[in-house]
Amino acid sequence: MTPSDNQDETPDSEQPFVSHLIELRDRVLRMVLAVLVVFLALMPFANRLFTLLSGPLTRVLPEDSSLIAIEVAAPFLIPFKLALVASIFIAMPYILYQVWAFVAPGLYRHEQRLAFPLVVSSTVLFYAGAAFAYFVVFPLVFAFLTGVAPEGVSVMTDIGKYLDFVLTLFFAFGVAFEIPVATFVLVWIGVTTPEALAAKRPYVIVGVFVIGMLLTPPDVISQTLLAVPMWVLFELGIVFSRRFLRNRPHAADEDEQSPMTDAEMDAELDRIEREERASRQGK
Repeated sequence: MTPSDNQDETPDSEQPFVSHLIELRDRVLRMVLAVLVVFLALMPFANRLFTLLSGPLTRVLPEDSSLIAIEVAAPFLIPFKLALVASIFIAMPYILYQVWAFVAPGLYRHEQRLAFPLVVSSTVLFYAGAAFAYFVVFPLVFAFLTGVAPEGVSVMTDIGKYLDFVLTLFFAFGVAFEIPVATFVLVWIGVTTPEALAAKRPYVIVGVFVIGMLLTPPDVISQTLLAVPMWVLFELGIVFSRRFLRNRPHAADEDEQSPMTDAEMDAELDRIEREERASRQGK
């Protein structure tokens, strides 16, 4: 092979990889642009957002207490940080759509039919977990924590510490509500079965309470409020997985145009080669 042949083949062989990189770059830029647009729209309301976020705590604080800022730039940086996190949170459906659009062409048809509902359901469940934390967990936790303060101690929380605390709980409850999706995916890819998961139920119950102890403040209320939904969602994941396995044979029959595996392709090439050899011998 001459050097000119190498020069001619190299661009063609690298083109698919380069085109994938270009597409990935374009989609990442779209994600960043979406977050930036939402952030610019939220920034004028950053202080109102923080007031709304701090409502579950300020409503249960004593009359002589309030939130404080112990850093010089905290009154500006903390609402700024909240607006940035909120913009990512709001733009998450569009971000996940860009991820889906990038990976979908490489999936089988039955995988596409399952992956898209999984992306949508995981997004909805994450939002549901965050909403559960804000409307149910925060009022109970903050009422408990402010109520057990020793006499003579004024509860005056720093706004930076408060934001880090609530963001941690948002993330913890959002991820915890993804348990049905995680359970379904494990069954889908064949790592486990619904029966095996049901057999491990006692260990799961202990595990969710341990996770609740690690991810929430050191009080029984918040630990229970995280552990019990995780257990219920685990049971829902088992139910959906069993229904999926009942309908799986029908989905497999529809995937006639899926690309062949390497082993299937080698077998097909061997068959063609044998047929050609037999035809030459017949002549």
